Amino acid sequence: MTEVASKADLVPRRPSLPGLAAVLVGLTALAAVPFLLPTYQVSVATQILIFAALAMSVDVLAGYAGRTSLCHGAIFGASTYVVLYSATVAGVPLMMAMPLGVLAATLLAALFGVLAVRTSGVYFLLLTLALGLIVWGVCLRWTAVTGGENGLRGQLQTGVLANPRSLYLVVLACLAVLAAAMWRFVSSPFGLTLRGIKDSESRMRSLGYNVPLHLVIAFIASGFFAGVAGALYAVFNNFVSPSTVQLSQSVTGLLMAIVGGIGTLFGSLVGAFLIIALEQAVSLYTERWLMVLGAMFVLIMIFAPEGVVGKMRAVWRARRTHHKRGTA
Repeated sequence: MTEVASKADLVPRRPSLPGLAAVLVGLTALAAVPFLLPTYQVSVATQILIFAALAMSVDVLAGYAGRTSLCHGAIFGASTYVVLYSATVAGVPLMMAMPLGVLAATLLAALFGVLAVRTSGVYFLLLTLALGLIVWGVCLRWTAVTGGENGLRGQLQTGVLANPRSLYLVVLACLAVLAAAMWRFVSSPFGLTLRGIKDSESRMRSLGYNVPLHLVIAFIASGFFAGVAGALYAVFNNFVSPSTVQLSQSVTGLLMAIVGGIGTLFGSLVGAFLIIALEQAVSLYTERWLMVLGAMFVLIMIFAPEGVVGKMRAVWRARRTHHKRGTA
């Protein structure tokens, strides 16, 4: 890639009309969900939307900057803790507590980003793992603030939010805005620079890009998105404990992004749906539902390592290429 070519590539992508139409159809279908399903399934669908936002935030780093994080569950959970503590202990109104949670998550992501971005590969993975474990340890031991193993509990679903269908629609609206912001972020010249860093960090350095600064900003933006998801989870769950910030939360978000397709954003929604819906369905019939989930992951890694959405894109492109060659 030459310097001229790299500059030419840094052009924001504009949404196509077919793409906008598909988004509108998808949003319409998702908006119809609470009117077609019973209350319990609506709550499950709300959970899927929230974890899709977490998976998307992971994908911003892993799919576009080439940095796989294992501390996003801690950032997500930190926002949940701050929202519940502010609203239930400090008596802060919910509409102020939620921005405080997002702010706390963003500041935590900034700290983690400064510490982690000068590493890459397995070292980045291990460092973010250690940072997440520190947050888990603080939440477990700082009993006076976090409640320790008992966690924090409150009733944040008041007014309109007390209705599961209304809560679902609020979360859907937030996810739509969040997804649009993420898409704009990764499609901007800055986002395309992150792709260049993922492809060849040394090449981007030689072209004069400040790679650590770009990665720190990407980490902060990703943490902000995870913080919004965590604030929504506080309202949805009304409870937070150290399990909310533990390693499994980060792994869950990462697996959702991988199953749906790293570097696709929309794939995170598909991955969240597949994992949570399969967990809910299989656990009704067997206590060994984790084995079924594990088998699904193995099959996807073997037959669709690019994820479900990534595989669909690859098949679509292959068919278009074959069709063009056939008509040429």
